[in-house]
Amino acid sequence: MRSHLLNDTTAEQYRRSVTDGVERVAAKLAATDRPFTGITVDALAPRIDGIDLDQPLHDTGAVLDELEDVYLRDAIYFHHPRYLAHLNCPVVIPAVLGEAVLSAVNSSLDTWDQSAGGTLIERKLIDWTTERIGLGPAADGVFTSGGTQSNLQALLLAREEAKSDTLATLRIFASEVSHFSVKKSAKLLGLGQDAVVSIPVDQDKRMRTVALARELERCKDAGLVPMAVVATAGTTDFGSIDPLPEIAELCEQFGTWMHVDAAYGCGLLASLKHRDRINGIERADSVTVDYHKSFFQPVSSSAVLVRDAATLRHATYHAEYLNPRRMVEERIPNQVDKSLQTTRRFDALKLWMTLRTMGADGIGQLFDEVCELAREGWRLIAADPRFDVVVEPSLSTLVFRYIPAAVTDPAEIDRANLYARKALFASGDAIVAGTKVGGRYYLKFTLLNPETQASDIAAVLDLIAGHAEQYLGESLDRAS
Repeated sequence: MRSHLLNDTTAEQYRRSVTDGVERVAAKLAATDRPFTGITVDALAPRIDGIDLDQPLHDTGAVLDELEDVYLRDAIYFHHPRYLAHLNCPVVIPAVLGEAVLSAVNSSLDTWDQSAGGTLIERKLIDWTTERIGLGPAADGVFTSGGTQSNLQALLLAREEAKSDTLATLRIFASEVSHFSVKKSAKLLGLGQDAVVSIPVDQDKRMRTVALARELERCKDAGLVPMAVVATAGTTDFGSIDPLPEIAELCEQFGTWMHVDAAYGCGLLASLKHRDRINGIERADSVTVDYHKSFFQPVSSSAVLVRDAATLRHATYHAEYLNPRRMVEERIPNQVDKSLQTTRRFDALKLWMTLRTMGADGIGQLFDEVCELAREGWRLIAADPRFDVVVEPSLSTLVFRYIPAAVTDPAEIDRANLYARKALFASGDAIVAGTKVGGRYYLKFTLLNPETQASDIAAVLDLIAGHAEQYLGESLDRAS
């Protein structure tokens, strides 16, 4: 069994095995003509359930053959231009190369003596990001598993900085379309979901600052503590960006921690055209960025950044076997001192490889392309009488729904749109997401692929309309 360990004696076997795997994936990518096969859970589950994990195949070639049957053939391929659903981006090749390197070397980024240069590379990327944001010379941060963890850590720091003896008095303010992780974080931090005050949004799905000011004042008058305001720079459903400068003013006025969830909108940090859309982010106390959304990185690649490095002490614990206090005095950098995680992958390497190969302008150009595509898509949908579109895009998301020409019960329209989404997914021809707006069911395009064209959007709209019309026709037949 030692022959399977990666070391100096098995380097050639490693090269052959990885090359075989890469060639198979490359062939699959080259031959993929739709984002999904449409396979159902009931059809796929028996294949996987029928595999006896106690009976190994003993050969990586045979394992790859089996993997083709249980995974590769029916995987959902985000690189396809008609994958238009969630915040999943196609990935750039330098980052995938970085993934291969970091997996093989297998550095752990918790301590210096497990990572060496990996620690310094991650710190350099943190500094680069905080400079792009404009957080100032005392800024710092750490890579995380994703936006949910980043938001959790930011709100942990905010809770500790609030210095309240009674958790029940703490309040978090976030827009009604903010990410669900805000309420989840409140619960994990012992505050309860009721601690999150939902602030209404305007017609563009941006937080109403007048309402925020009113709620902050009400909080103070009630003897409660305004722990944090979470401003979103790129909401999941709409890509909307809250008015960051106005929110920063209110946070300063009320002495409240300002967190900006820029998991989606962080791509604007590299934008050549639209950086001004997140002006005000530089005034935040903490910021969430997901490079695996708008920097075209493989999952996972995220970070939480803070204006004041000293606040990261709230996540610091010392263990003699890992990061004893003396290491601080010896100026040995241990990233575990800043992180909620202990063992942690060298995910920063993917972004490093990308920046050193493409540069920030290369990333920004790709993100600008999808933002421009969304504008074009919005014009298409707005001009199409078959559809109702909710808001003009701030980033690259479009929320809309099919509306039949004949007057129809709104609930029936909901069912027609849901049917269209399910039928489209089952066909494998395209994948779109869904959500609710004002209690009604809507569809969603999240455009993160520069290879997607306006013609793809138009074709998918036709497919959606066709499926919805089929449902309504069958529904009418049933009713008669």
